[in-house]
Amino acid sequence: MADIKNNKIPENKVKKINISYYIIMFVVIFLIQEFYNRNAIYETLPYSEFKSLLSSGKIKEVVVSDTEVRGVLKEPGPDKKSIVLSTLVEPTLSNEFDKFNVKYSKVPDSTLLKSIFSWVVPTFVFFAVWIYLSRKFMGQAGNSFLNIGKSKAKVFVEKEIKITFNDVAGVDEALEELKEIVAFLKDPVSYGRLGAKMPKGILLVGPPGTGKTLLAKAIAGEAKVPFFSISGSEFVEMFVGVGAARVRDLFEQARSQSPCIIFIDELDALGRARGISPISSGHDEKEQTLNQLLSELDGFDSTTGVILLAATNRPEILDPALLRSGRFDRQVLIDRPDKSGRVDILKVHVKNIKMAKDLKLEDVAALTPGFTGADLANLVNEAALSATRKKREFVLPEDFTMAIERIVAGLEKKSRVLNEKEKKIVAYHEIGHAFVAISLPGSDKVRKVSIIPRGIGALGYTLQSPLEDRYLMTKEELENKIIILLGGRAAEKIFFGNFSTGSSDDIAKVTQVARGIALKYGMVEGLGHISYEDPTEKFLGTSDYFDGHKNYSEKVAEQIDKKIKELVDVAFEKAITIVRNNQVIIDMAAKELLQKETLSEEDLKKYFKLNILYLPKPELTI
Repeated sequence: MADIKNNKIPENKVKKINISYYIIMFVVIFLIQEFYNRNAIYETLPYSEFKSLLSSGKIKEVVVSDTEVRGVLKEPGPDKKSIVLSTLVEPTLSNEFDKFNVKYSKVPDSTLLKSIFSWVVPTFVFFAVWIYLSRKFMGQAGNSFLNIGKSKAKVFVEKEIKITFNDVAGVDEALEELKEIVAFLKDPVSYGRLGAKMPKGILLVGPPGTGKTLLAKAIAGEAKVPFFSISGSEFVEMFVGVGAARVRDLFEQARSQSPCIIFIDELDALGRARGISPISSGHDEKEQTLNQLLSELDGFDSTTGVILLAATNRPEILDPALLRSGRFDRQVLIDRPDKSGRVDILKVHVKNIKMAKDLKLEDVAALTPGFTGADLANLVNEAALSATRKKREFVLPEDFTMAIERIVAGLEKKSRVLNEKEKKIVAYHEIGHAFVAISLPGSDKVRKVSIIPRGIGALGYTLQSPLEDRYLMTKEELENKIIILLGGRAAEKIFFGNFSTGSSDDIAKVTQVARGIALKYGMVEGLGHISYEDPTEKFLGTSDYFDGHKNYSEKVAEQIDKKIKELVDVAFEKAITIVRNNQVIIDMAAKELLQKETLSEEDLKKYFKLNILYLPKPELTI
């Protein structure tokens, strides 16, 4: 990280100067006190001389303390002083000394150390405790009370950013849009020769792990400009007004170093819609911070060469004032990559991986639909670790298969030992999924079946992968998905005459798909072409923020529940029919699965080549 260049004195020097001021102040006070003591209006005498003056009648008044005696002379002495001071000597000793007619006095103890320990040391202790507590309260060193309103943005100078567009893959459309920003930052004068202005703000929207932060750094790396990076949560503090001060300070620093890029990650932590919470008010710290950001964007001149980038994966909860034209003018979608995009991303991450020559990244990409860039990076690392554990010289295709299973299904739980009855139920359950899937046209390809427990609660799994990326699904395909999910439960019913708790996850997914058919997609006759979901936009499926609202009557809700139950019941009967028609083959495959614990695609082919009785095209009229 690079410190922002300015004319401020470094913090450590400021502290040294403050401490030196205190030391000088204490020395001056001590010297003044000594000077006053030496030039006081009284004269210090030995006790023997004081007694002599007293006996000769030259003292008219005496004041006695525990250690000293002070006398007022009737007439001032030669030095014009009218007060004499002496330290008391014990009477017994004084009487003894008077016999010998000698000069005697008592030397007072030094009070210098007493003075230091009585008021100098406590003062230092007080300031030390105060500094320690203030640092403890405000954070680590550098977050003192004096810079609480300063921006916490990390500043990368142009030489520190090594990421370029070559390190970004799988988001070609987004790259084309963002290359405009690089061209503007490199040459803002010629780029605006026709009067065009760059957007004030650019919002990167997409699911977690798709590379929004990486893209922002690549823009700064290509443009060779300073890069201010800060998270939206770092603006908000417990003190009202601190967030707004940090927003002002951030923009002031950026203007002083233009051209540059300001990147605010997790914008939803800062820009959440105002008034959406029942306990929020106009004096809320988050709202004041958001208002300051809005005002900075309004007074933000894009011709100065400062570009504001922000990223979020929850755009549906952002304040509408942030998204209007003139603030975040452009929204760039960074979505999950398609198959070709996944191949490009894998090529970036396998540069330092020793792979087998027969390993095709296209095959790996086909097995990873829905994976983000972060998921693929983790996949490559897990595959390399798998090959390392097995002491191989190269990463093989089976290492990627094991890595996919580990990411999707979880870590193998070899310590979780099932009894024979449980293993048998799980085996027939998983084979039921596999045979129902292969019996329905257009379903995803079955790659593997296993009864080895994985993850938190999975006692077995059936691994399927689509033949191609899909963006639309018909009603028939959704109904087939429900039938496949119920295939394991149907096998339990046919072979054991009962159900187990192992299908709880299947039922949850069945309910979700069935409710989507009825509520979201308007595919159920009798309910009409109406969406009964919450009308609030849910961009990435993060609907928990707005849950709890129904925009239909109880009568319609009863009808919806009835239709959903009928849809699931008909699908279950279809699954029962498929399992019953292939009962002999399923029994053979399940017994082999009990012996081997895992059946690959090659092991299953010999069963799939047998006469599987396909159902007629499902026509569910609800």
